[in-house]
Amino acid sequence: MASKPLFTTISAGKYKGKKLLLPSLDSTRSTKSIIKDSLFDTLQSDIIGEVFVEVFGGSGSMGLEALSRGAKEAYFIEKDTAAFLILGKNCHTIAPLVTHCTLGNSFSILPKLLDELTCKAFFYFDPPFSIREGMDNVYTQTLALIKSIPSSKVHMIIIEHMSSLELPEEIGIFSMYKRKKFGKSSLSYYLEH
Repeated sequence: MASKPLFTTISAGKYKGKKLLLPSLDSTRSTKSIIKDSLFDTLQSDIIGEVFVEVFGGSGSMGLEALSRGAKEAYFIEKDTAAFLILGKNCHTIAPLVTHCTLGNSFSILPKLLDELTCKAFFYFDPPFSIREGMDNVYTQTLALIKSIPSSKVHMIIIEHMSSLELPEEIGIFSMYKRKKFGKSSLSYYLEH
């Protein structure tokens, strides 16, 4: 029996109510709407006219929500082929002219993307939780990747992570200015210090 397609919807802005396909829960973990709403309540008008980079793309729900709320462009990196196909469909359906999707490993692709970016961006990191098989080092790798991002490219860095994980107050030149917990998941926000 074929499994029913999974969906989420864009919650506010010009694409409000538009459906987004979700990849299989085996390959990605969808961000809960309470987390998405909290993030964009924090960013509010700061996102308008800016670039949003969803480093672990999944369905693209965060970047597409950012576009709906006024961001000018969104970039996505996703290494799972099935999830990437769904990401591509979602971007094509919602905003094909201002979305850029790359298939591959975020740890090798983001440095190349940083070379191409000509302006500051909001970076959203939602790595697979480290409890997943083969993901023991994912947070260590993610923190090292964040340290490598030049301040000239960053408005803000946001990390969605397991609440049980205490992220450092400082990651290179970036300092945590806010952390919000939602059950098993948390959002930590970093700015240049």
